[in-house]
Amino acid sequence: MALNDDQLERYARHIVLKEIGGPGQQKLMQSKVLVVGAGGLGSPLLLYLAAAGVGTIGIVDDDHVSLSNLQRQVVHGTEDVGRAKVESAADAIARINPDVSVITHEARLNATNAATLIGQYDLVADGCDNFQTRFLVNDACYFAQVPLVSAAVGRFDGQLSTFKGYETDADGVPLPTYRDFVPAAPADGLVPTCEEAGVLGALTGVMGSMQALEVIKELTGTGTGLAGKLLIYDALDARVRTITLRHDPANPLTGDNPTITDLTAHAG
Repeated sequence: MALNDDQLERYARHIVLKEIGGPGQQKLMQSKVLVVGAGGLGSPLLLYLAAAGVGTIGIVDDDHVSLSNLQRQVVHGTEDVGRAKVESAADAIARINPDVSVITHEARLNATNAATLIGQYDLVADGCDNFQTRFLVNDACYFAQVPLVSAAVGRFDGQLSTFKGYETDADGVPLPTYRDFVPAAPADGLVPTCEEAGVLGALTGVMGSMQALEVIKELTGTGTGLAGKLLIYDALDARVRTITLRHDPANPLTGDNPTITDLTAHAG
């Protein structure tokens, strides 16, 4: 597809980058990305994917905007309080880039709809705030063979990785999945919620923007991605480090004797 004059001007700063150029911009415009959660991480992620010209952006979230969201969820405004987050986010995307097609899914991702939703997209970016959904998204992306760029934040720290467990490394070992990083969900009450512990608002902006960067890299084939690695950001000490993730042969999804063979484990 050829870029028209408006698109050539809009994406000029991408096009002059030799690592992206016109072909890379065309890849972005032809891509379909599903964003799970239009909250703290999803807000900057959605804004930068829209600005970058990702052709189709799906948003799945069943929540509504509350006043306490606005300290960090910058895709929404005061006038959006009470609205469905997917609708508020869709309006913000339209203001930034009307060429982007937005598909809203005002629903909670579950074992019944996950495979169908994820199968419609080229890549999934997960910014949810609970372990149950993270495991579901991880497993559904693995079965659909769709790359997953996943981010999470604590009070003053953030984590980011890309999971492609359906691929193997040079030695034929499966690349890590989220289950290699977090084998099982912590017991209820062990990890405080955002409401209980708090979170530095700007931290979600940092991590959501970095997540958008990794999505763009995956879609365009630019640079080195985070598959097999975990990026950790410590906001208090202004420190970033990257550690290696390794496949666990006991992984119930991709291990030597997998016990998770479909999404029925997430039902109920």
